[in-house]
Amino acid sequence: MRVRFLGCGDAFGSGGRFHTCFHMSGGETTFLVDCGASSLIAMRRFGVDPNGLAAVFISHLHGDHFGGLPFLILDAQLVSRRTAPLTIAGPPGLRERLHAAMEALFPGSSTVARNFALDIRELQPDTSTTINGVAVTPRLVRHPCGAPPFALRLECGGKVVAYSGDTEWTDALISAARDADLFIAEAYFYDKKIKHHLDWQTLRSHLPALRAKRVILTHLSADMLAHLGSVDCETAEDGKIVEL
Repeated sequence: MRVRFLGCGDAFGSGGRFHTCFHMSGGETTFLVDCGASSLIAMRRFGVDPNGLAAVFISHLHGDHFGGLPFLILDAQLVSRRTAPLTIAGPPGLRERLHAAMEALFPGSSTVARNFALDIRELQPDTSTTINGVAVTPRLVRHPCGAPPFALRLECGGKVVAYSGDTEWTDALISAARDADLFIAEAYFYDKKIKHHLDWQTLRSHLPALRAKRVILTHLSADMLAHLGSVDCETAEDGKIVEL
């Protein structure tokens, strides 16, 4: 599997980084994990063809993780001239929230005719579903966003990639990430403990239980970026490519 970090920033663009968006390909499929508001810009920056995507998997319904979907869908309709089906899968409430976002940003855009099939799937916690060759298992985490927030475990091409989403520590991350080939984990702060987000020191203390083969930190705040010299773990950069 090939993983490219198109965006690994926090909601506020700390360090000039794009919002969360990971481009993955394995087996015979290519997909995104999260699609934050700046994701289409990041795709253009790094030469990723939106028409090559078979699916988008969304961890939770905050704008820096799903807010790029209206732009991606409109680009498919008006610019890229997509004809292949596109599946977007995420938490319960995704269909309604996406409709509202599209109507708020581009009134009328949610109901116009398209030349491609758009399939919206709402995933259920702890239930594995195979979509376009990717087996995805959501685990419920702790990050209020008006809908169930998920960590995602994705299996494709014989590899397992786990992603924490945004969350404070919860043991659900153990079942999501255990023995994964790659665990992409939020580390919002270095050692400051707050509700709803992970700090590096808390995550570090739990790494032995996760047993992930490789860990890469993402969603880094200005505080975390300032402490990178003290972090004994791999960190994401926009554009970074990982081969598994």
